[in-house]
Amino acid sequence: MTLTLWRPSEEVVEKANMTKFMEYVNQREAVDIDPFNHRAYFQLYDWSVNYIEAFWHDVWDFVEIKASQKFSKVVDDLSKFPGASWFVGAKLNFAENLLRRRDGKTALVAVREDGFFKKLTYLDLHREAGAVAEFLREVGVGVGDRVCGYLPNTAEACAGMLGTTALGASWSSTGTEIGVEAAVDRFGQLNPKAILTVDGYVYRGKTFNVLERVERIVRNIPSIEAVIVVPYVDENPAIKEMDNAVLYTDLGKHDLVKYEQVPSSTPVYIMFSSGTTGKPKSMVQSTAGVLINHLKELIIHSDLKPEDTITYITSPSWMMWNWLMSSLAVGATLLLYDGDPNYPDWKTMWRLVDQFEVSVFGCSASYINHLRSLSVSPRSSFDLSSLREISQTGSPLSADGFKWVYEEVKKDHHFNSISGGTDINGCFAIGSPILPVYAGQLQSPGLGMKVKCYDEEANPIYDREGELVCEAPAPSMPLYFLNDPDNAKYLETYFSFYTKKRVWRHGDYVVFHSDTGGITFLGRSDAVLKPSGVRIGTAEIYSIVEQFKEVADSLVVGQNWRGDQRLVLFVKMAEGYKLTEELKERIKKQLREKASPRHVPAVIMETPDIPYTFNMKKVEVAVSNIINGRKVVNRDAIRNPESLDFFEKVLPMLERM
Repeated sequence: MTLTLWRPSEEVVEKANMTKFMEYVNQREAVDIDPFNHRAYFQLYDWSVNYIEAFWHDVWDFVEIKASQKFSKVVDDLSKFPGASWFVGAKLNFAENLLRRRDGKTALVAVREDGFFKKLTYLDLHREAGAVAEFLREVGVGVGDRVCGYLPNTAEACAGMLGTTALGASWSSTGTEIGVEAAVDRFGQLNPKAILTVDGYVYRGKTFNVLERVERIVRNIPSIEAVIVVPYVDENPAIKEMDNAVLYTDLGKHDLVKYEQVPSSTPVYIMFSSGTTGKPKSMVQSTAGVLINHLKELIIHSDLKPEDTITYITSPSWMMWNWLMSSLAVGATLLLYDGDPNYPDWKTMWRLVDQFEVSVFGCSASYINHLRSLSVSPRSSFDLSSLREISQTGSPLSADGFKWVYEEVKKDHHFNSISGGTDINGCFAIGSPILPVYAGQLQSPGLGMKVKCYDEEANPIYDREGELVCEAPAPSMPLYFLNDPDNAKYLETYFSFYTKKRVWRHGDYVVFHSDTGGITFLGRSDAVLKPSGVRIGTAEIYSIVEQFKEVADSLVVGQNWRGDQRLVLFVKMAEGYKLTEELKERIKKQLREKASPRHVPAVIMETPDIPYTFNMKKVEVAVSNIINGRKVVNRDAIRNPESLDFFEKVLPMLERM
């Protein structure tokens, strides 16, 4: 039986931006959707994917996108998939839309782990972005050029992105946690003209100088003509070794007097795949496509309003940073946190929620599961009266994880679990403030995203596991990949799995529920387990294993074994616990009873750590490669690459078990 965790009150529904959008559509399109009908959202959704052009036209006007020239056509041809051109004829500027305000309201507060913080008003941010833009213009950056950021989650990272996009140039960033090789693998594909960076960063109480890394990155990318260094941990960093470097503090402040108006399809962001299975793919995304999709998700789905303060545990390596930045267009206040969210203890983020009256708090499933493993209760230690929404993404969260949030954080709030990807800089499935929240289910497919669950024969299915697909183009899908003649990699990545129909196959293993309209995510389909040929999503196992108080984290892979596949489960133990034979048997018993005999691993081993990408996803593929005797490429793309050493060491032992 599906467990209902939250239902919006009539007052919440009445005040929701989703309701206002429904009323707007009713008026514009002569449809009749009653926001207080329990099926209202799904009526709106059906309309949005059956009348795609009308939907995106209405979103453009509803979120009040600022353009010097409006589009003559929403989309040229929906049958071009990929390849559809969106908002044909429009001219606009990305930064101008994010910097609509130019006043004394707080735009952002940037907080560092050690307590240092910086507050900028919208007027301040406008001038800091103007200083970056003026410098970049002087060194020759303009429309079509590329600027990269190698930065923590700071105010300067935000200003750098805005200054770059104000010129009509493209921005691409990674956090300073990424190593030199991984940074060069990414930025080297772009031929960037300039890079914005820091002298160092702070993490878990330690200071790390990155200037030597920056020098190596710049040496390996000959196209870089200018380096801007933010003095972040040292007031006077030594940048003399780089002749083309200037300190951020020397840029001064300049009013942004001109926002370069560019065609809607002009690249604004270049995003990267995780790079854990090879060289990262560089995905080029359009100005209008990213902007309208972000504002649809922030304003309509997440109900973000100017009076809100929003934060996400993220870094410039992850698309959630880009998503968070677009909150500026709403006029909200951003709280940027740089550091370990669990240092010096688990209370760090919750202190900030209370201190800065955060209303929308974003985090990953791994963050929630870490708190669960500690058996802590934020609601018992903090006020949290400002908090009205928690957004969660990164990887699937179990039904018990959903329940924990309502039991131990706050009973009355909108838990907005979302899923999509870097590929679309947004979501295929997302929440709605007017729908109930059910344990373990994302509330709904996103408006305008024509998504389905397919079986292996490309048939739409409900109430059983299958592949997440999208049957129609959407504005924020990549324009193209860099260095990809004839779109070969693009087509192989998304369109090669199903040959009977031209659909985008995203690589997520899901269940679409016919009774609620919700979606359960079961893990990446490239990590799907197939013991005896039966497909099992990894999240099905994690949701059971991670209920054990003794287990802090886990990872399961399939090992080719005597003509079949056997499951090998690795568990990271909670503090103070060891993996005993008795615990192994209890885990197996629970998997057998709550799932099936095929979910029971043949081997359970203790591991000191679980590998994660910088986007906080478990690196199942890398471990699977090791366990099956294949090479792991690009360790630099993993947040904690040293964790892989354990799996390599135990492989001989595992082969004897």
